[in-house]
Amino acid sequence: MQEVALSLLVLLAGLPALDANDPEGRPSGFLLDWYSLRVGGLIFAGILCAMGIIVLMSGKCKCKFRQKPR
Repeated sequence: MQEVALSLLVLLAGLPALDANDPEGRPSGFLLDWYSLRVGGLIFAGILCAMGIIVLMSGKCKCKFRQKPR
């Protein structure tokens, strides 16, 4: 089973090398939309921030700041 997984990993890792011989003059089919990427990242960061605040305010996380030193 381990040999099959390793050979599949090597095959998948080698597939991009087959398409690497494209001529320089031809435009790539992959274009980045930087505005959508930035907006998506900001939305994701906002959701993570809100979830962190909710977890802290829920009382499930008991942080004791006044613990006596041992």
